[in-house]
Amino acid sequence: MRIREIHVTPVAFRDPPLLNAAGVHEPWALRTVVEVVTDEGLTGLGETYGDIDHLVRVRAAAEALRGHDVYGDNAMYATVAGLVGADVVTDLHGLTGTSSRAKTVDRIFSPFEVACLDIRGKAAGRPVVDLLGGRVRDAVPYSAYLFYKWGGHPGAPEDGFGAALDPEGVVEQARLLIGRYGFGSIKLKGGVFPPEQEVEAIRALREAFPGHPLRLDPNAVWSVETSIRVGRELDGLLEYLEDPTEGIEGMARVAAEVPMPLATNMCVVTPEHLPPALRAGAIGVLLTDHHYWGGLVRSAHIATLCATFGIALSMHSNSHLGISLAAMTHLAAATPAVTHACDTHTPWQDGQDVVAPGALRFVDGAVPVPDGPGLGVELDRDALAIMNEQYEKCGVRSRDDTTYMRSVDSSFSARRPRW
Repeated sequence: MRIREIHVTPVAFRDPPLLNAAGVHEPWALRTVVEVVTDEGLTGLGETYGDIDHLVRVRAAAEALRGHDVYGDNAMYATVAGLVGADVVTDLHGLTGTSSRAKTVDRIFSPFEVACLDIRGKAAGRPVVDLLGGRVRDAVPYSAYLFYKWGGHPGAPEDGFGAALDPEGVVEQARLLIGRYGFGSIKLKGGVFPPEQEVEAIRALREAFPGHPLRLDPNAVWSVETSIRVGRELDGLLEYLEDPTEGIEGMARVAAEVPMPLATNMCVVTPEHLPPALRAGAIGVLLTDHHYWGGLVRSAHIATLCATFGIALSMHSNSHLGISLAAMTHLAAATPAVTHACDTHTPWQDGQDVVAPGALRFVDGAVPVPDGPGLGVELDRDALAIMNEQYEKCGVRSRDDTTYMRSVDSSFSARRPRW
């Protein structure tokens, strides 16, 4: 089977004002939907970032990949690598770690690889999880992903989630998400307030949810000294502390002094980072993300490598739609080393999606592997058209949390370390 054509559709959907170390989410989140169509009439779906620098390269790759065999991952990867050349795509928000040429190639290749796996599954009449080695779990647990947030965007009415700017607000947000989805673990996106305030929020969550594993992610805005102090204060409260400080060397210094494992999706973001991180003892948990680890098969290879060296796995999330959720679920369902609940932004999309309803659902905080062949999801073309129109009209072309925050608070700084 060969690729006859590829459709690349940028989309925008409404996003709440979620606060983080880089600033605050803009009113519109961006994604790109990729449809690969074969000469036999099968179509596969992929999803990736929507920032304009990335989108331009995805469109160029779509042209270059026409005519390729849908089973030829190595040839497609080489084509994408040749197209990228020496280019490096850098995110404005900086929340997914350092950028490099290798990471750029992987993130451009990923949606095409996922779409081709979707096609292969449909051709074989088997779900993607079976193409990745078969399921080790029938449903994938996800965590309640909490954010400090404003009640609504400036000048707009309060949204349905309300404000969360103190421990009480964070606990109420947890009650809302857990009540709605049944999540069995909790992650708080930190790096917004001084560490002492975020420690109090963790203590409040522990009191309110004594049986739920807790995590805190300040996105590397603490110094090594602050990270060690806060890590010790949180002894017995966290299942892991995620990216408290910047870089492999800094993480290793913290890991040697705190009682809980350190996790990352920032200091280890390509295979070349694993050897120095392992030598330094910098991390105990890796948050994989197929969007920038080169797709599902490459992510599965990284998972096997991590298991060999005793590194546990969870899964990182960015604002995403249902194609990504389906891909994440198939990957985690086939990966024994995923021993921590995965992250997902799905609740914050509040029902907005480009996939037809019914294939994806949360049951007791977990997403059952979709039943159908391939990814098991289909496009809702009306929703896709609406979100594409929103993209054309919204005016946002790259996610820039810092500039948006400074439009509200001109004194805001995204420097690291901040505390």
